[in-house]
Amino acid sequence: MSYVCFDAVVDKNSKILILGSFPSVKSREINFYYGNKQNKIWKLFENFYGVKIGDSIEDKKAFLLAHKIALWDIVKSSDLTGSSDLKLQTSNLEINDLNTLLKNYPNIKNIYCNGKTAYNLTQKYYPNLKLCYLPSTSPANVSFKVENWHKALENTKG
Repeated sequence: MSYVCFDAVVDKNSKILILGSFPSVKSREINFYYGNKQNKIWKLFENFYGVKIGDSIEDKKAFLLAHKIALWDIVKSSDLTGSSDLKLQTSNLEINDLNTLLKNYPNIKNIYCNGKTAYNLTQKYYPNLKLCYLPSTSPANVSFKVENWHKALENTKG
């Protein structure tokens, strides 16, 4: 069975793009990004901006757009059955069209890849784009450090 990624969360005010690899099983269950409650991204956002993000998809989208953050995945579709990015590397992949997204939303100036798989795939298919690697917010990343994320989020202020 082939799975398709979610639509990008983006608008004309978005300044940064956070690019993941592909939705996990838990994300596919709730039909939105970072659905695993153990994933660190939503708590990281709450701590950095000093706000409480609601649990609904609408609350999360509103938060992202209010803070000029676009969210998408590099993989458009895959036959991945689990959540492991290691398996994603060998799955039947279709890659999202980043060039069109960036053309349609020219205020996006920085692309941050959430984890090594997102970074490596984006670099492979878009070698001319300037990318920044950020440590994965996945619960599988036990050595997660928040400092690099804070530096990236500074680009949404002002």
